[in-house]
Amino acid sequence: MPYIVDIRNVTVSYRENVALHNVSLSVEEGELVAIAGPNGAGKTTLLTVINGLGKLLSGVVKVFGIEVNQRNINQLRKAIGYVPQKLNIDPRMPITVREVVMIGRYGKIGLLRKANDNDKKVVDDVIDSVGIRHLLHRPIGHLSGGELQKVHMARALAQEPKILLLDEPTANLDLSAQKSILELIEKIHWQKQLTTFVVMHELTHLPQNCGRMILMKNAKIVFQGETQKALSENILSEVYDCPVKLLKTDNGVIVRALTNA
Repeated sequence: MPYIVDIRNVTVSYRENVALHNVSLSVEEGELVAIAGPNGAGKTTLLTVINGLGKLLSGVVKVFGIEVNQRNINQLRKAIGYVPQKLNIDPRMPITVREVVMIGRYGKIGLLRKANDNDKKVVDDVIDSVGIRHLLHRPIGHLSGGELQKVHMARALAQEPKILLLDEPTANLDLSAQKSILELIEKIHWQKQLTTFVVMHELTHLPQNCGRMILMKNAKIVFQGETQKALSENILSEVYDCPVKLLKTDNGVIVRALTNA
């Protein structure tokens, strides 16, 4: 059985800046993969390549066993849900939560098609899965950061994707909202049997059942393997170019504290 994502020797450059350099990565269906590393390491670009939007200088990207190209990318992307790091929404837009989630469904069926009863049922099921039914008729600009993140996850899930890409889903959220989003990611991953990629900025906030971690630095993958092996003071100190101390709390949560030692 082919890998659901298979990246071979891929290099991506934006003008003079190399965003990915000779990167290879193979992921099996159903994996929950965390991606971490310092700013500018290439994490978001890696998601972009999986989503078929990166302009390759060299290498090959296969998704669902199919080599990505300009002829098939639109069809392949219908099975890829993507929640970007920055959600640029004008709070004055007269659009409700339900309408935003329905936009995701049009990503599956096409903008010129009319949503039928099945499409509406899919949207309703996603709304219940994410737990935002109480927000349905609220204007999108009247939500908290955590609520807005859930809405955009629902929008991505309305496509009924097989792959879910999440770029720093807990960024700029308070601790309670971070916990809620992480629990939701795990629930949705297993409930819908997705292959999930999560870019994380704070290593403290990893999905508990994340079995695999990718560490990136200087546009390269410098570690890929079991999460527990990645959570090494030596490895993380090398990745982040500073000493790292790992501490365990009473509830088992791993905390990374930078030290001056």
